[in-house]
Amino acid sequence: MSKEIKTIGVLTSGGDAPGMNATIRSVVRTAIARGLRVMGVRKGYNGLIHGDIFELNSRSVSDTIQRGGTILQTARCPEFITEEGQKKGAQICKVFGIDGLIVIGGDGSFQGAEKLANLGINTIGIPGTIDLDIACTDYTIGFDTAVNTAMEAINKIRDTSTSHERCSIVEVMGRNAGYIALWCGITNGAEMVLIPEKERPSDEEIIREILQNKQRGKKHFLIIVAEGVGGSQELAVKIEKVTGIETRATILGYLQRGGSPSAVDRLHASMMGALAVDLLCEGKSNRVIAYKDGQYVDYDINEALKMTKTVDERMYEVAKTLSI
Repeated sequence: MSKEIKTIGVLTSGGDAPGMNATIRSVVRTAIARGLRVMGVRKGYNGLIHGDIFELNSRSVSDTIQRGGTILQTARCPEFITEEGQKKGAQICKVFGIDGLIVIGGDGSFQGAEKLANLGINTIGIPGTIDLDIACTDYTIGFDTAVNTAMEAINKIRDTSTSHERCSIVEVMGRNAGYIALWCGITNGAEMVLIPEKERPSDEEIIREILQNKQRGKKHFLIIVAEGVGGSQELAVKIEKVTGIETRATILGYLQRGGSPSAVDRLHASMMGALAVDLLCEGKSNRVIAYKDGQYVDYDINEALKMTKTVDERMYEVAKTLSI
């Protein structure tokens, strides 16, 4: 174990994601097993710059692996965007004797970790976001649970849509990424998926597809819309006005963030949390953990933030093929 690392801090930042608590639990128990002290930071970077920090022990994370949300809470912090706020955060780390800080969150959270790293604070980032939009990793904690939550909700919507021969438009989360929408499009058998990474068909093209499907004998029509595309309510109104087919738009919203994390999320969370502590103990810092090609790896935080991610073209083509 590196002699420089005696106390580790951990915080969750950005949108909450199922599996964050499992990650915190893994960080705390791995660190304690290595003889380290662990400090929890409440409400992300906002708590950091205001010194809302307390010591965690093994009992602090008991009975948390199955809980959604984050026991450390999360909050927006406009002050931390400023250079003054970042310097204050770095100073608070030193005041509390935090030798290494583990940040669980998405790209925005990693940008904050990068600023702290550049100010001399050892940082490790763990990808925790339902959006699956971090370029350096194949998987982000929370995605599997969010997709399953959305899939189950859409199953129920589809049941009633079929009964009434309706057109259903379901908008799922994902910010500017279409991964949740694309996965739900395939797993729910949607007739159309609208994602930010692909050019949106015109309203006329969408309506034409609906009418053609009706002529082929289909009794319902399901459109999955990614949050980054939006406009679900307006589209529903236009479809019903032009076709006379009863059309309903449902925005699933924040229910996708909650719930007990799946086995997949608990496993990745536990492995990534342990690796983050291991990296700090090995004297490494300013890294982002990733799951790549079936392996847990780490990247330089600056390098990771420069990477770009594109949608899986094969998956998108399969979604279109299976919708026929």
